[in-house]
Amino acid sequence: MIVTPTAIAGVWIVDVEAFTDARGLFARTFCAEEFAAAGLAIEVAQCSVAYNTTAGTIRGLHWAGEPVRETKLVRCTRGALLDVVVDPRTDSPTYLRHVAVELSADNHRALFIDAGLAHGYQTLADATEATYQMNVPFTPGHDRGLRFDDPRLGLAWPLPVSVISDKDRAWPLLADGPAVHVFGATGAPV
Repeated sequence: MIVTPTAIAGVWIVDVEAFTDARGLFARTFCAEEFAAAGLAIEVAQCSVAYNTTAGTIRGLHWAGEPVRETKLVRCTRGALLDVVVDPRTDSPTYLRHVAVELSADNHRALFIDAGLAHGYQTLADATEATYQMNVPFTPGHDRGLRFDDPRLGLAWPLPVSVISDKDRAWPLLADGPAVHVFGATGAPV
């Protein structure tokens, strides 16, 4: 694997080193020893998948608030998406800056996102699927978010928004106050 830091501390691009032959391709997508050698610490406690029917769908921008320290490894396994990570850490030199990386089934690229960073994406193709490996299980009541169209973030989504959840559309603008959202009693997003 090739691990490349980005302009935001805590965000790394993870590219596979593919071995190809007449059968196709084989590559490691995760190796605890290689991640540790690169300074990326994650013990996988939960894996999730998000299937998105329509190109232009936006999910995010989310992170888990204290005391939850959720680290994610996100990969696109079908279709393509533009993954965006925003730094909401007020004490960070990259506060409110973002990085955007295209993840696709074709490029086999992943994004490692450290705890405390807001993450979201827009699908670039119909029938796009993303997988998440996380170091902690989902913890209801600790979800935080930034609004996808907040002018202070200056995000340029490549497609018109086709689908977005009511929750993601309702995050407050930064000018309106803290970005906090409560999950329902079942732990499912409301």
